[in-house]
Amino acid sequence: MKQYVAKVLSQSLDLSVEDILNLLETPPNREMGDVAFPCFSLAKAFRKAPNQIAEDLSRQVSDPLVSCKAIGPYLNFYFDRAKYAKQLIETILDKKNTYGESEIGKGKTVVVDYSSPNIAKPFSLPHLRSTMIGNAIVHLYQALGYQVVGINHLGDWGTQFGKLIVAYHKWGNDEVIRKNPIEELVKIYVKFHEEAEKHPELEDEARQWFRKLEEGNDEALRLWKWFVEESLQEFSKIYDLLGVHFDHFMGESFYNDKMDRVIQELTEKGLLQESEGAMIVDLSDLDMPPVLIKKKDGSSIYATRDLAAALYRKDAFDFDKMFYVVGNEQALHFQQVFAVLKKMGYHWAEEMKHVPFGLMLFENKKMSTRKGTIVLLEEVLQKSIEMADQIIAEKNPDLPNREETAKAVGVGAVIFNDLKQHRMHEVNFSWEDALNFEGETGPYVQYTNARTRSLLRKANISEEQIHSIDGSYLTGDAAWDLSLLLNQYPDILIKAANRAEPSVVARYLLDVSAQFNRFYHQERVITENEKEQIAKLGLSTATSKVLQHGLSILGLKAPEAI
Repeated sequence: MKQYVAKVLSQSLDLSVEDILNLLETPPNREMGDVAFPCFSLAKAFRKAPNQIAEDLSRQVSDPLVSCKAIGPYLNFYFDRAKYAKQLIETILDKKNTYGESEIGKGKTVVVDYSSPNIAKPFSLPHLRSTMIGNAIVHLYQALGYQVVGINHLGDWGTQFGKLIVAYHKWGNDEVIRKNPIEELVKIYVKFHEEAEKHPELEDEARQWFRKLEEGNDEALRLWKWFVEESLQEFSKIYDLLGVHFDHFMGESFYNDKMDRVIQELTEKGLLQESEGAMIVDLSDLDMPPVLIKKKDGSSIYATRDLAAALYRKDAFDFDKMFYVVGNEQALHFQQVFAVLKKMGYHWAEEMKHVPFGLMLFENKKMSTRKGTIVLLEEVLQKSIEMADQIIAEKNPDLPNREETAKAVGVGAVIFNDLKQHRMHEVNFSWEDALNFEGETGPYVQYTNARTRSLLRKANISEEQIHSIDGSYLTGDAAWDLSLLLNQYPDILIKAANRAEPSVVARYLLDVSAQFNRFYHQERVITENEKEQIAKLGLSTATSKVLQHGLSILGLKAPEAI
């Protein structure tokens, strides 16, 4: 709306649309208009009082959709509600274009590094954060016309495998592990850390086994490959349940043969230094600790692999932006990696961004694989589906496809419970909060969308029959407020993408749902007046289009009925 006013005003003022936008305000009440333009800043240039400038402009501005009136030093704009609603609904329902999407990113590539669980460890509830925040960022940039490359940077290398190999040799039982690989591997991994507190020499033994793995030792490679295969099978079940798909699975091991380039370049550019037997890059000039490139024993570290990964991805995908969706505890690590790349002369490192997020708690408790205090994501999702099915059975026992709907609602509840929070906040998972059909939940948004679809069924009208909207039936405050909200959706997607912040979309969907329900309760949608009914069904269907698209951005499905 402000964008429209800015364009109208730019025809009468020697100011850019952007400059006008920065000045526009929202009046404190409806009587004072929908948008206000303060004229104080023009007084010096025009050599007139702001009141007179507003009066003069009111006579110059002419537009079929908006009128204006000078009120003191303000030029207040009033939209024609009927025309505005008609135009908006027709735009949203236009099948030639998907409302909200654009091509502002056409010709540009974005790489998103997300999810990245560790091999031989279960996919626990905290992994949901990186997975679904990253998934939403992928969808956001796709909606804006970017070519998006989604990469799962699996944690399939590092000293933890040395620990796991030691644990396997000491306490592993082949037969037991093969029956339930991940659960048993976690048990012996936890036991390793418990024993290492009493016997620190186990840590040295683990480092030796990891070095053997890097050197290609047959036994180390055999066990490592087995751990990876079993883990990927387990992970695929979770990703299918979440509806998440990746373009590439490129774990840390993928870059093993690409690290020599990093070390060679750092050496040639005089950046690599020896420190107590290890090889580092000094970042003291940037008030940062040094980056460890190679340990004393010659083994690599994940910083080296991240540097190799960045160089490979730039060569392979020529990205314009790259996002790392990784917890906030890794903030310093990414600052260091980006700093090293810049020291190497790679200015494109400016377009690499760490997208941090806060912890996921379960019943106000932090989870840890090492301590054995983890909550499995698959168990949470399955329980959520079961609980959703029970709720749906009580509300709508004859619902067709109840199993599929319960899955959409149950999984959606878990996802939305995470994404509605600002990503930097801690998220405490609660069954009661997540599965509530009222309030700020995924089921509430899904149920609102289902309500919009039920109106079409009750009226026995298809979307194709909604045309020739008479906006005069949509001038009430509830309909007008809903129209204003729907108009914001394209800007919401851009704002969420620019901030890499899915909660912007989630919060917006909650606002749209609340406003539609006010409209639904204040207005009779199914009426005897055909023109009135078509107009109100048009606004309801436009709401559905926005809710469905917004839910898909977040990774949720939108059942037709619940």
